[in-house]
Amino acid sequence: MAHKLPDLPYAHDALEPHIDAETMGIHHGKHHQAYVTNLNVALEGHPDLQGKSAFELLIGFDALPQDLKPAVQKHGGGHVNHSMFWTLMSGDGGGEPDGALADEISAAFGSFEEFKSAFTAAAGGVFGSGWAWLVVDAGGALKVTTTANQDNPVFTEGSLPLLGVDVWEHAYYLRYQNRRPEYLQAFFSVVNWAQVGAHLEMVRAGDAANAMQSWAAGQRANTEARLGELMD
Repeated sequence: MAHKLPDLPYAHDALEPHIDAETMGIHHGKHHQAYVTNLNVALEGHPDLQGKSAFELLIGFDALPQDLKPAVQKHGGGHVNHSMFWTLMSGDGGGEPDGALADEISAAFGSFEEFKSAFTAAAGGVFGSGWAWLVVDAGGALKVTTTANQDNPVFTEGSLPLLGVDVWEHAYYLRYQNRRPEYLQAFFSVVNWAQVGAHLEMVRAGDAANAMQSWAAGQRANTEARLGELMD
């Protein structure tokens, strides 16, 4: 089973003026597609692994053939990260979270604004290319973390991501050039807090593995069926 590029859950211009349509088209149709294509190429000589989702390949990384590991780390990670990333934004996004997510953020960071400051500082401090994340760590606590390149917190530290922002320059350079802090402020104007809250609900319900596999495979329809009104 070949890996496929998931459809965006909105039009390329849906996040304007915060994230421009040209960037979205290139980021999704070129960069994410390249991760998918290169992952499929890497798996051509490994038919026994072709039926696994990118997430399954990552969590089974230690057992992979040595020659396959670099491609899975880079291209499998890129596929997983981006498949999740698209669902974390919405033209109706922004503002602040509510419900259990808001309560847990306040308990962990002191307030939403303190969380936002910590997340933005972490993302702004990533050297070169990578991601910043809000995760549930192995002990069940919320924290902010970062990863380099296309690494995912599941792979690097066993944490489960709730929210992530791509700080590779291809995610923002056309509009923001080298002004990463402006891009990060814009990102908070489109965050789909309902989706982030749904991720937290799945993690607390012990359904995180299913959630991650859905993101990795681009199976948005399955996720919607499970989450109903919590999606979008």
